[in-house]
Amino acid sequence: MNTLSQPDQTTQLFDQIADQLVERGYFLAEKALPASLCLALQQRIQALDDEDFKRAGIGREQEHQLNKRVRTDQIRWLTRQDPIEAEYLAQMEILRLGINRRLFMGLFDAEFHFAHYPEGAFYKRHLDAFRGNTNRVLSVVFYLNDDWQEDQGGELLLYAEEQTPGEETPLLKRVLPESGTLAIFLSDQFPHEVLPTRRDRYSIAGWFRVNNTLGDQLDPPR
Repeated sequence: MNTLSQPDQTTQLFDQIADQLVERGYFLAEKALPASLCLALQQRIQALDDEDFKRAGIGREQEHQLNKRVRTDQIRWLTRQDPIEAEYLAQMEILRLGINRRLFMGLFDAEFHFAHYPEGAFYKRHLDAFRGNTNRVLSVVFYLNDDWQEDQGGELLLYAEEQTPGEETPLLKRVLPESGTLAIFLSDQFPHEVLPTRRDRYSIAGWFRVNNTLGDQLDPPR
C-alpha cells in the first residue's frame, strides 16, 4: 500500500481489512504506509527527549496505576501540532472512515501514542478492552523498527479469544515489530502481549473508539 489517501489504491485494501475483521477479527499487513512517512515517524520518535515520554500504566482515570510486573514501556501521545504526527493521524482518519463505510462499526474517534520499549521492556498478556466497560473497539499498532531479527525478542503475541476465564488459549500470531507492519484487531476479543525486547523497540499504538457520550463528556477520556 503506497498511501491511504489515494482512493484507487485503497479500495481493495479496505475491502481486505473489512473481510478479515469479519472472518477472523484481526488484520496484519507489511509495508502498510508510505515508506517516506514511516521514515519520518522513525526520525520523529528518535528525536524526542527522554522527558517527553512517561511510564505507561494500566487502567484509566482513577484506576490508572503503574505496575512494573505488567508493563515497562514508555509512551507519548501524538498531537496534531507536529506535522509528521498530524500526517499519521490523517492516515488513520482515512482508515477509520474506510472501515466505517464497510462495516458500520460506528467508529467515532481515535487516540494514538508513540511507544518506546527500552532493552528488557515488556508488556504482559492483557486485553485492551473489556466488553461493556469501554468504548475501545479496534486496536491498531504500527511498527517503526528496521531489520528486526527473531533473536531480538519484542514480538507481539496475539492469542485466540478466551472462551473461559483462566483457560489456556492458543497462540494465533507471532508478529515481528518490523518497520511498516500494521496490526489491527478487535480490542475486547484478543489477549496479546509484547515479549521482552533485546534492543530499543518503537511503535505507534492506539484505538478506534465508539462514542458513549453522556451530556458533553466523551466517555471514557483516555
